[in-house]
Amino acid sequence: MPNSFASGLGEREAAILREIVEEYVETGEPIGSRTLAQRLNLSLSPATIRNVMADLGRAGLLFSPHVSAGRLPTEKGVKLFVEGLLQFGALTDEDRASIDSRLEIHGRSYQETLAEASSMLSGLSSAAGLVLAPKSDATLKHIEFVALGPGRVLVVLVSSDGQVENRIIETPAGLPHSALVEAGNYLNAHLGDLTLGTLKERVSKEMDVNRHELDALTASVIESGLATWDADGGTLFVRGQGKLLADITEIERLTTIRMLFDHLETQETMLQLLQLADASEGVRIYIGSESGMFGMSGVSMIVAPARNEAQKIVGAIGVIGPTRLNYGRIVPVVDYTARMVGRLLG
Repeated sequence: MPNSFASGLGEREAAILREIVEEYVETGEPIGSRTLAQRLNLSLSPATIRNVMADLGRAGLLFSPHVSAGRLPTEKGVKLFVEGLLQFGALTDEDRASIDSRLEIHGRSYQETLAEASSMLSGLSSAAGLVLAPKSDATLKHIEFVALGPGRVLVVLVSSDGQVENRIIETPAGLPHSALVEAGNYLNAHLGDLTLGTLKERVSKEMDVNRHELDALTASVIESGLATWDADGGTLFVRGQGKLLADITEIERLTTIRMLFDHLETQETMLQLLQLADASEGVRIYIGSESGMFGMSGVSMIVAPARNEAQKIVGAIGVIGPTRLNYGRIVPVVDYTARMVGRLLG
């Protein structure tokens, strides 16, 4: 059992806090002194337990959701539990084999594999899975524009290392097929072993000089297509966002969920994820607003850096969900997945 003194609590205070947090993680429900007296093997009366719970409440570790109810942990209480009282489980051989097989890259692109990693984390955690892969420095092999319907075009970018990225852009209504063909031909004629960043810079300069040589619609397609990739960014895979809605009382308000979804779609979030991962030797747990990313309570994030063989960070892996995540189960899964994805991206 973890040392209760590491949490700054005595043995019985630690035991009571642990039981309350574990009940909260499992059910989300408050627990009262009589139930605790029956569960704990400490020979404490309900009155004594109530006194201890009152002390923990004054310390900011517990609160009562309403009069005469049991107690729930505060974010501070959950954090103390995670840092000083929680036993993290170990992955079984079956868990490792399952993760390895789902991250197998043979026969599919990096994009598909990383999207699978995000889906896998979501499934194992019942929360949203995050996988961030920074921009590739590989040179480009081919760019193509494919019409999907009125006002929507798929941009397909193939790197020389075999990676394929697909993005959807908005285009003017009534865009002729010839404009897509001309845009693709124009960009492919300028590839010449260039990285995306270099291509964007070169094409931008040439278009400023030779804009009159391009049809206006073709020029808008080229600019929109290149703008879908940020030379300083990466690709953020988020799967399982709908699971954040499963316990709406935990995260309190639908508007809060919408704010979170908006954050998860931004380039700023990707950069912050990398900064958090860069500051971590291993898995880090952020409870509530302490990560500085979302500025909201009721949300926890578990994030780990993905490092290559040279120990350089090549991505970030994480899970985001309600405060009552199953930390003991999820932390080792995130840790192992981060190491596997690090090898993949490395």
